[in-house]
Amino acid sequence: MKLGIIGGGQLAWMMADAANKLGVELIVQTPGQNDPAVSIAQDSILSAVDDAAATEILATKCDIITFENEFVNLTALSILEKQGVCFRPQLAALAPLLDKYEQRCYLQDLGLPVPQFFALSREKEVESQMENLGFPVVLKTRRHGYDGQGTFIIPDFATLSKVINHSKAQFLVEEFVPFTKELAIIAARSVNGEIVIYPTVETLQKEQVCRWVIAPATITKEQSLEIEAIAYKLLNSLEYVGVFGIELFLTAEGKILVNEIAPRTHNSGHFSLDACETSQFEQHLRAVCGLQLTNTRLNCASAVMVNLLGYETSQSDYQKQRQQLAEIPQATVHWYGKTEARPGRKLGHITVLLEQNNRNAINEIIHKIESIWYPPTKIFQNFPE
Repeated sequence: MKLGIIGGGQLAWMMADAANKLGVELIVQTPGQNDPAVSIAQDSILSAVDDAAATEILATKCDIITFENEFVNLTALSILEKQGVCFRPQLAALAPLLDKYEQRCYLQDLGLPVPQFFALSREKEVESQMENLGFPVVLKTRRHGYDGQGTFIIPDFATLSKVINHSKAQFLVEEFVPFTKELAIIAARSVNGEIVIYPTVETLQKEQVCRWVIAPATITKEQSLEIEAIAYKLLNSLEYVGVFGIELFLTAEGKILVNEIAPRTHNSGHFSLDACETSQFEQHLRAVCGLQLTNTRLNCASAVMVNLLGYETSQSDYQKQRQQLAEIPQATVHWYGKTEARPGRKLGHITVLLEQNNRNAINEIIHKIESIWYPPTKIFQNFPE
């Protein structure tokens, strides 16, 4: 099987071990020679991910094409699909999800719980809509928001008006949800409609970038079943094929709200590389290549995954810090091989397996990792219960 991947970042790079195990050749379409997945792919097409002409070339080299990210041109790709190019997930499954406003509408039409929202349009209309919502609000670009880019907390109408008047982007406005926990779940659906689901995890986002993930999340059985039901409903409604990430909020009243959908492998599932019988990356390859899906169980009591984020502009490979991190018991460091660090950029991650699901021990591990990785002013000090 030859599998084309549109995108050559760390998500594609992390498919390498699974591809070798399953006998799948990877061919990536990515703009940069130094992008992480170029080093593990059998072939590369160096071009932008939304370059449909490059994707047409990619299609001649592989059997199936999948996606590392959602920054694609569906209109142009649909021409290739009509010509017989096999995309998994299929383009129809991606269509309702790429625009955040349209995604919200799709979720609402399915009867799934979401925050209040509206599309940002003329200022006079916004003023009347804001009477029902109140401040602060969350402002999101409708396309291409990623790792905190394009997401803003807006404190008042003056700030909102400034954004309307100085930006050409289209925006979604949502109510600010005072959540008690941010949760996420990874699920996969096969060509035959088989679905497997990973344990729900708790995440922490700082400046809209994932800082760490704890598996499993400490939630009630009823909340876990509700989240799994959301995943089943979404995957079946879309007839989706592949791995799929869902971010959620848990409110003080115990209510679950869907935050965002990621139609691909997702940062909240990186723990599965070391902590599960089958990683999300192997599961994705199995799904899109028409293979049987396999077990998603944790192979430990709990696991913590901490992103190693850039905190400066640098060409360093941080070898000293990586060595110290690797010496933590039951730890595995995944370094993405990026040649430039900059604030907020995901350079790697570390997963630590634990024999107990103990929040104090987890918090100590997170603090130890961050104390090694970050300068003192960048260490996160406040941990949720």
